Amino acid sequence: MSLKSRLAQSAVIVPMGPSLAPTFDSRSRATVPSAVDPFVSIRQRAQESLFARIGTRLYDVSLAQDQLRAIIMQELHSIFDEIDASLSEENRRRLMSEVAEDVLGYGPIQDLLADDEVTEIMVNATEPIYVERAGQITQTTKRFLTSEHLRRVIDRIVSEVGRRVDESSPMVDARLPDGSRVNAIIPPLAIDGPALTIRKFSRRSMSVEDLCGLQTLTPKLAQFLEVCVKSRCSVLVSGGTGSGKTTLLNVASSFISESERVVTIEDAAELRLQQRHIVRLEARPPNIEGKGEVSIRDLVRNALRMRPDRVIVGEVRGAEALDMLQAMNTGHEGSLTTLHANTPRDALSRLETMVLMAGLDLPLLAIREQIASAIDLIVHVGRLSDGTRRVVSVTDVDGMEGNVIQMNDIFVFDFDAGLDESGRYRGTVKPTGIRPSFERKIRDHGYDLGFELFGDDSVRGLRAIGGQR
Repeated sequence: MSLKSRLAQSAVIVPMGPSLAPTFDSRSRATVPSAVDPFVSIRQRAQESLFARIGTRLYDVSLAQDQLRAIIMQELHSIFDEIDASLSEENRRRLMSEVAEDVLGYGPIQDLLADDEVTEIMVNATEPIYVERAGQITQTTKRFLTSEHLRRVIDRIVSEVGRRVDESSPMVDARLPDGSRVNAIIPPLAIDGPALTIRKFSRRSMSVEDLCGLQTLTPKLAQFLEVCVKSRCSVLVSGGTGSGKTTLLNVASSFISESERVVTIEDAAELRLQQRHIVRLEARPPNIEGKGEVSIRDLVRNALRMRPDRVIVGEVRGAEALDMLQAMNTGHEGSLTTLHANTPRDALSRLETMVLMAGLDLPLLAIREQIASAIDLIVHVGRLSDGTRRVVSVTDVDGMEGNVIQMNDIFVFDFDAGLDESGRYRGTVKPTGIRPSFERKIRDHGYDLGFELFGDDSVRGLRAIGGQR
């Protein structure tokens, strides 16, 4: 079934529901739970006693999960006898279960990780935990009771993927088993206590129909991206933090043929490609002696020896940009990557800066020629003030004129349409009427873009002229 048919049959996806609405104490500015739990202090004392008793056995890899749970429950029986023997049997069982789940799982963020509406979890030491729902950040009534408990949860998360965090290495990027991305930073770098940030991924991969339902894409733009990827155009996805770059990269990669060999390279593996012929590579930080590091750049170089049809770098952020551009210019057309930038023009400026980080003292003109030759298309995504994530421009990189890279907007978002009654943008991304400079490449691969894809009289006023820098 064609993409156009699938889009026509797909249901519109409604953004996630309302966010938490905690109350606030004006004196302390802290969240006040709507119902105070009378067992908070008992649970905290039991948890501290349990940690003191079982110590390092909590992280004993030789113990199976059911064995560890049995040890914990046995200890909790005697702990609750000492703390408060007058507890009812029902309350005792409930508290024991809550403490056990806290210790064996991820503490107060366990329920947030299971909540499909939560897309981001932000823990600032023992302060109330913040979450993002439907693009909006809200404060919850959950919190870690102590910094030590938060440290234990962080240690559990990073140890599962062979990472570590301590005073000699107080920052770490890791991932959860479901692919969610984790960043943790501890004292002395985090002054007020450990901080934990988790970027969650949905339990299922987003499809192009999903993004059209959420208005991130339009069916017309989705068809254009499908033709570009299938025609082996090299695509750069740019945008700010949390704007949906990786999600869009995943969707764009779904258009790659099953017959092609794809190598993905990431700092922390989070891409979810659906093809069968995939090699996934992940960078490795240095060990405690400062040795054994394998950088993104090392992996890009190695990937070129693996006979890839396409190379996908989750995010370029340093000297590996040079190797990525060289790969695109030496037979690996159709490669995809992302980077942080405020605009498509800023994306090219960042690429120039990152290539200079390679330390080869290349002339700026040579770097720009590499970029103009390697990149065909820049898709810029943004998280708008209404919380939605939209493609705000699709820009053609149209070669060099003198020492300037020429750029033309093919699609742009219509911000002039304003907001509706609920505060959401009415506008959508629309064609400017400018056809891509790489249209010949698309025809050579057997596709015809046609006229209707770019013809839209209603957006003549939105037509953007290729800027110069």
